[in-house]
Amino acid sequence: MLTDSVDLSLYELDAESLDVALPDVVVLPGSESEVVAVMELVGSKGLKLPVTPRGAGTGLSGGATCVRGGVSLSMTRMNKVLHIDEVECTALVQVGATNVSLSQKSAKYNLYFAPDPSSQIASTIGGNIAENAGGPHTLKYGMTTHHVLAVNVVLADGSLITLGGAGRTSATTDLVGIMVGSEGTLGIVTQALVRLTPVAQKVETLLAYFSSLGAGGQAVSDIVAHGVVPAAMEMIDSLTLNAVEDYLSMGLRRDAGALLIIELDGPLAGIDAARKIVEECLSNNGVIESHWAASAEQRAKIWKARKTSFGALGRIAPHGYVLDGVIPRSRLSEAISGIAQIGQKYDLPIANVYHAGDGNLHPCMLYHRDNKKEVERVLLAARDILHLCVDLGGTLSGEHGIGVEKLMEMDSVYSEQDLRYMAALKSVFDPLGILNPGKLIPRLKGCGESGQRPLLRHSLMAGC
Repeated sequence: MLTDSVDLSLYELDAESLDVALPDVVVLPGSESEVVAVMELVGSKGLKLPVTPRGAGTGLSGGATCVRGGVSLSMTRMNKVLHIDEVECTALVQVGATNVSLSQKSAKYNLYFAPDPSSQIASTIGGNIAENAGGPHTLKYGMTTHHVLAVNVVLADGSLITLGGAGRTSATTDLVGIMVGSEGTLGIVTQALVRLTPVAQKVETLLAYFSSLGAGGQAVSDIVAHGVVPAAMEMIDSLTLNAVEDYLSMGLRRDAGALLIIELDGPLAGIDAARKIVEECLSNNGVIESHWAASAEQRAKIWKARKTSFGALGRIAPHGYVLDGVIPRSRLSEAISGIAQIGQKYDLPIANVYHAGDGNLHPCMLYHRDNKKEVERVLLAARDILHLCVDLGGTLSGEHGIGVEKLMEMDSVYSEQDLRYMAALKSVFDPLGILNPGKLIPRLKGCGESGQRPLLRHSLMAGC
């Protein structure tokens, strides 16, 4: 248990660095029974302290920030891969295990864990479950929820329950589906039975340059329209491309308006046919240059350009506010244009990284946190971008979650009745209201829901 102010400061935020709030205490359980004991103490015995579960702190919506104080429950000591069943292609894993460690331990069975967020080296299975994480390969392999079969969950009163099973089906109420993506507001997941995916017979990765994001986006739409579903299609803009090149000196083309990464995987028989369709679609949309990786090392280098993109933007400004909107893939060009106009309106540089294949956008506004006027412009621009996504037929989040960051935009997607149903569901699992309060479900009132820890966003946006 940690109570020293310096120790607490290490847990005052996650990777969404605008919202900062100190917990009152940090607890680091080493076993499921210790999690039960903590919740019995704060729940059953009447303390009613808020409890915010935390993984590696790589989340980007403030989901692990203790906005109501209380207990920061760090699950990182519970980091074991307990069992791998190579026949059933499943793994039983504690939630503090990192995403990449599960794939590394599965590799000897020619298996891996398909969800691959950019933070997979550090992010934990528990965090992936809480936020329903995705990643570049979501287009073909789906979100975390498609790979979770069962979970052990500790409820607010210390009760330990198991949801789902090895044969997760649609025959009963999908309580696992309710838990995945609930951001720690319903219960604390301690271990999970997850589905592993066989490594593909062949993988082909292509790097392509276009004169504009619009041209690259149209190529993406054409590829899917021709019946090819790549494992991934990722796009970054010129600002991000040049930041990555400044950082890594990879030999990327600085004159390109967009960089597109396409990865195909599957049986040997289908890859060559898919390659021809991809190349034709690129050519029809004016590709400047493209090449396929000739080795695993070249493929890793291509992906490094994508996975280091947000870190590289630190060369331009010390802080970045990364959004996570979703739009229909067919309206990508409208979204690109709209985001550019919002950047001009608020005088902010916006770097764009897209999971182009499934319409998940990650605009990153670059700013200086010590400049309050600039921060206010960032928050206003973020609100406008999220509303743009909704207006184009999309939604607020593809994989980062709602957390505290998007809380006040929930009513742009959901009716008051919808939100009341969500609150009612939470009350069934958490009647005390102590599990990660102030996240995901807004109180049905006006702006400024800060709870016991006033946040900078609320003071700056007090007038809504």
